Amino acid sequence: MTDLLFQQVDVFSSQPLGGNPLAVVIGADALDEAQMAAFARWTNLSETTFLLQPRAPEADYRVRIFTPTQELPFAGHPTLGTCHAWLGSGGRPRGGEIVQECAAGLVRVRREPGRLAFAAPPLRRTGSLEPDVMARVVAGLQLAPGALVDASWVDNGPGWLAVLLRSRDAVLALRPDYPAIAGMRVGVVAPWDGEADGQDAQFEVRAFTAAGYEDPVTGSLHAGLAQWLIGSGIAPPMYIASQGTALGRRGRVHVVQDGTGLWVGGAVTICIAGRVTL
Repeated sequence: MTDLLFQQVDVFSSQPLGGNPLAVVIGADALDEAQMAAFARWTNLSETTFLLQPRAPEADYRVRIFTPTQELPFAGHPTLGTCHAWLGSGGRPRGGEIVQECAAGLVRVRREPGRLAFAAPPLRRTGSLEPDVMARVVAGLQLAPGALVDASWVDNGPGWLAVLLRSRDAVLALRPDYPAIAGMRVGVVAPWDGEADGQDAQFEVRAFTAAGYEDPVTGSLHAGLAQWLIGSGIAPPMYIASQGTALGRRGRVHVVQDGTGLWVGGAVTICIAGRVTL
């Protein structure tokens, strides 16, 4: 048996229980892959991460990311949550930015006031949806004629595609037919109306996973969405997106495009801290 430090954090929320939860096991170098996978199945969260000593000389730490069914090379909210746990357990970056090593390579993370942000990876697939894919999405989201404004692939690894609707109310009213979009990762976005919806955010987002459930707040989707929205002039170089509203969450994702890259950030809150025996 191995006794290890453990945290469960809430990502993309400055208040507990408002964002997307993540389990983090700190100093997990003694665990093997089977133990990591078993613990991720047991937590039954969308992701569980394991903090390890880096192998790459440029990296500050290494992370392995597991869902209950598979290991992921990279994911957004696990990156921010793991970095927060690393800093909180005494981690000190070698340079101005923090460098995370994961199966996808090296990921830059920077500290901003009240939050962390990761550099968005490049898109692997862009452009219009194929007609058969578009037909499945329209049917699966049960969209009324004229509801769809635009659509695009925004795939930076997981396979996300995205559709743009006219209003926040239209996004929140969606009741997907999950069997119709089985195996697809569908993001939906629409602008907020400043007068009707307020000034707390500029876009509303929902994420429907290939496994048939809605994800509360999704860093990888926002990283892809931002490149599409900013690149097409739909969004400014700096904005805030809301996600999780339909699930009773209050996620806020901060997007900034500057001379150093496109950054996707949010607050991280510790909800549980202690030890785990594996």
